[in-house]
Amino acid sequence: MTDPAPHDTPQFTPPTYRLASMDQEFIMSDAMRGVRFLMEFAKADEGLRNWGVRSTLVVFGSARVREDGPPPQARWYAAAREFGAIASKRGGAYLSSDKERHNVICTGGGPGIMEAANRGAADVGAPSIGLNITLPHEQEPNSYSTPELTFRFHYFAMRKMHLAMRANALVVFPGGFGTLDELFEMLTLRQTDKAPPIPIVLFDEGYWRSIINFEALIAAGMVAAQDMALFKFAETAEDVWTCLTAGGLQTHEWLDDAPPAGPMGVA
Repeated sequence: MTDPAPHDTPQFTPPTYRLASMDQEFIMSDAMRGVRFLMEFAKADEGLRNWGVRSTLVVFGSARVREDGPPPQARWYAAAREFGAIASKRGGAYLSSDKERHNVICTGGGPGIMEAANRGAADVGAPSIGLNITLPHEQEPNSYSTPELTFRFHYFAMRKMHLAMRANALVVFPGGFGTLDELFEMLTLRQTDKAPPIPIVLFDEGYWRSIINFEALIAAGMVAAQDMALFKFAETAEDVWTCLTAGGLQTHEWLDDAPPAGPMGVA
């Protein structure tokens, strides 16, 4: 009687024998949720480091805004696109002499305002980041974020962490529940000193005052009057940039004619 050939014995059959790193069922189990959190952090962190990204300018706003939409939407889209270009040219998104990119446009990676800001960066040949999220109704990445800097997340919490952890500033265009969620999370981090003092700019004061009664919050004692200093309003893309620099944003403007467009150290 001969011995069975390798891999023909029952011991090779059950999932327990699979390498843990190759066992999809195990990796997707409840027990491994913490590991999946770590993987989502590490993958995006590694990708951004490879491109020399040290800091970002985060742009929030509605995915429902359209370039050819009604007048307010068209204005918001155009301003977000213009800001993406201004910030990319003046902020330091191009590879600098010390091999670091600063103030790189970073969005949620989807359509609307996110598309517009990524598009503005692309208009001037600068890289930009898209942090997409997997949703029941799939959100497609827009076609303007740099492909190698377009990431996909399952967990909102990890996506929010990557949006916040490198942010040198936050620019918030009109939006709905998702935009409000991101805005108030960042304001809370600033209010509680859990985040460094970065400038926060809300675009279109009329819109924001029409949906949020800031004075009522103060009158009811829910926030302090001085908390209103955590953010500024702006009406044009240039106004946004002025607010950011006045708020302490450090710029790294590119002075050469042909900025590199690849990962760190690769033109």
